Amino acid sequence: MKKIRIILVGKRSFIASYINKYLKNKISIHHVSLEKFLSMKDESIKKFNFLCNCAVNQKYQSNKYLLKNDFDLKIIKKIIKINIKYIFLSSRKVYKNGKNLYENNKKQPIENYEKNKLITEKFIKLTIPKKFIILRLSNIIAPPIKNKRKVTINFIDNFFNYMSSDKVIIYNNYFKDFLSIKQFVFIFFQILKKDIIGTYNVSLGKKVYIRELLKWLTKNKDHNFVPLKKFKNDDSFYLNNNKLTKKLGIPILKRDLKNYCLRIKV
Repeated sequence: MKKIRIILVGKRSFIASYINKYLKNKISIHHVSLEKFLSMKDESIKKFNFLCNCAVNQKYQSNKYLLKNDFDLKIIKKIIKINIKYIFLSSRKVYKNGKNLYENNKKQPIENYEKNKLITEKFIKLTIPKKFIILRLSNIIAPPIKNKRKVTINFIDNFFNYMSSDKVIIYNNYFKDFLSIKQFVFIFFQILKKDIIGTYNVSLGKKVYIRELLKWLTKNKDHNFVPLKKFKNDDSFYLNNNKLTKKLGIPILKRDLKNYCLRIKV
């Protein structure tokens, strides 16, 4: 098998930091800031077979799409003539909420971030049609990393913030789709080894109710969690991951997510 060499862009990135932590002894990783990458010479980039951008732009996240705010566009323009495969981290929020969502399901992004992700996806498919891997990610569970410039606040960030306070937590008992960071990195590693192309849901592919997840994370201890009995808008969803699991030939198990959550120190 050809040696795996990857450039990870996003020095302070949550996902890039964990990929580097778990895979640095298995593959060759060059973990750099966006600025450092943009200054790299073509000859240096050609030594790698994969490139994944994990850097996030606050304006890309919050505002309507503008070319100047698209970090992925800047990177792709730099590598368009280089034989390197580009891994784009997209979002499950490009879909309309629902059950068992396939890659070709209806797209109904609501906020600017996921609208922008779809625009970037289309650009990637048109620009480097044989050199891309688009990963539509479900929620990732892992202890937060320290980053004063953090842009995205997700479920696990809110959970740790709440646990450090004495507030009563009122929540909607939706079902959602979660992966532990170890599961995600394992899947990411298999993707690199198989050297695939295309668009894939990266998910557990099963319902996980919020109350269920909270019990795992708190080791069934008594905390101030109060479920709403009724809620107007059902934000429930889970993704179908059959396309990816068949391509990689791996199982993605709910018990592995549970065991990871039980081991997290809160």
